[in-house]
Amino acid sequence: MSAQVKPRDAEWNVAVPSATPKVYAAIAKVMADVGKAGITKARKNTQQGYNFRGIDDVYNALSSFLSAAGLCILPRVLRREVTERATKSGGVLFYVVLDVCFDLVCAEDGSMHTVSVVGEAMDSGDKATNKAMSAAYKYACMEVFCIPTEGDNDADATTHEVAPRPVPDDVWTALGDAATEGEAALREAWGRISDETRDTIRNAHHQRWETIKGLAVSKKAVA
Repeated sequence: MSAQVKPRDAEWNVAVPSATPKVYAAIAKVMADVGKAGITKARKNTQQGYNFRGIDDVYNALSSFLSAAGLCILPRVLRREVTERATKSGGVLFYVVLDVCFDLVCAEDGSMHTVSVVGEAMDSGDKATNKAMSAAYKYACMEVFCIPTEGDNDADATTHEVAPRPVPDDVWTALGDAATEGEAALREAWGRISDETRDTIRNAHHQRWETIKGLAVSKKAVA
């Protein structure tokens, strides 16, 4: 059986390596420009006293650099989750979590790199989603372009005090009743509670939980 002979032209065909996507050169250019200019921490959280870079600072600083590099940043929200939380003063906060993808697209050759981040924010009105989008954009840019960070429509501008999640009365009753029977009964009742409720009791109702455990220990001592 004769060996297969390649056409003569095929012997001289050399694979040409594909060009590097230009999106990475554009990202590097923005990184270099913002590194020289910097973004000052000109804003201050009045409640906790720390300085931070607001979303407007990031927009204003990056706009000309992105334009000069021919780089577009296009957001896509993949998931939105909203939870209502109570404040210590009795009000309501809307806590929003967004999964966001930012497509960094080079205008010159259309090459693209996607960055995925999570944006979180709370607000007592209708701005929680806007703040979460701003937070996602700001921290995506900080990671991509290596902008030094510190901890907005800025989530950093306001600090909310969230009330601890309530523990159902029947849970406290069950734990209290079990404690009167001793440690073994309390451990059994504790094991029937969900992990989330146990975490809430340990973290937000520590003193009450210690009192209940102390009751169970005292029953053991009496016995």
